[in-house]
Amino acid sequence: MRFIVSSTDLLQLLLTTSRVIASKNSLPILDNFLFRLDENKLTVTASDMETTIRSAIQIEEVAEEGEIAVPAKLLTDAIKELPTQPIEFSTNADKQIANIVWQSGNAQIPFLSAEEYPQAPALKEAKALVMSAKVLADGINGTIYATAEEELRPVMNGIFFDITEDDTTLVASNAHKLVCFIRNDIKLSEKASFILPKKPANILRGALAKLGDTDVVISFDNKNACFTFAETTVVCRLVEGTFPAYRSIIPKNNTNVITVSRTELLNASKRVAVCSSQATAQIIFRLSMNRIEITAQDVDFSTSAKETLLCNYEGVPMEISFKSTFLIEILSSLPYDDICIKLSDSNRAALIEAAVDENPDEAIRALLMPMRIN
Repeated sequence: MRFIVSSTDLLQLLLTTSRVIASKNSLPILDNFLFRLDENKLTVTASDMETTIRSAIQIEEVAEEGEIAVPAKLLTDAIKELPTQPIEFSTNADKQIANIVWQSGNAQIPFLSAEEYPQAPALKEAKALVMSAKVLADGINGTIYATAEEELRPVMNGIFFDITEDDTTLVASNAHKLVCFIRNDIKLSEKASFILPKKPANILRGALAKLGDTDVVISFDNKNACFTFAETTVVCRLVEGTFPAYRSIIPKNNTNVITVSRTELLNASKRVAVCSSQATAQIIFRLSMNRIEITAQDVDFSTSAKETLLCNYEGVPMEISFKSTFLIEILSSLPYDDICIKLSDSNRAALIEAAVDENPDEAIRALLMPMRIN
């Protein structure tokens, strides 16, 4: 293998793929990148056995093609310290040494045979759908914070993709809060679903952040999913199991409705939450005609706070309590200026959604369970 490449382009390629490499791998070979140079395209692969990333760039000056496994951290650290300039990358097959030459110096690092590197799983009888990078990134960003960390129910630890003939919904829940990201313009001719683990979800939202309207092709079977966009492919093992029937728990008969500025409610909740109990993080909403009184107290430290916020409230006077950290997470993540909080009573989940449907193709709905008022 022998080629010349920009240090900046190579570094960006390494950083894109290195996100998947675990700090402790079960197989030593997984501490390496798989380099493949073929037809003027350099493809770099990284894997932790559960998730595999492949990304590629075009190489203008190629003297010799080939395939090797090269230490990931060592190579990335070496390239990271270089200013933008052409570098020559070549290998000595007899000594299994890779030579990196730049304007003022050079480095030598060992490499391994590419044959030892595990292959990504192939999908069987896969279904596929297409969505833009921005929509997928928004969907992941809008739901991933609601995922759980449960050993006994691993299905709660990922994002559920629920695809029907009418829409596609991304869902996440930790049993205390639930968030649905709904796209009415993305659908399949038959119902399908899968649960995306958190690690590849985080990798995807980082990789998709600046791609805008670039198409992402999502292929999946019963065990694996493949996300293909630009010159990058992410293949991951799915979470096995059945996600809870989330649609059945979304309340429908909500006669008490608060319409309020999301930013004002968020900031007021943050200010009051400072004085909430460190054990429960509880804040209380007292609802009356066109106003919310938000209170919190910590008896152990003799602290308390109260703030009154104007709103449009249609319903009966009510007291309802929430865990402030969960409420602040939801309010911080919603993209809307004004929101509706729909309630049936103080013991049932609050449904939080946009006050005005600004985008007919997209909707975000969040459910938050109340706390018992102490």
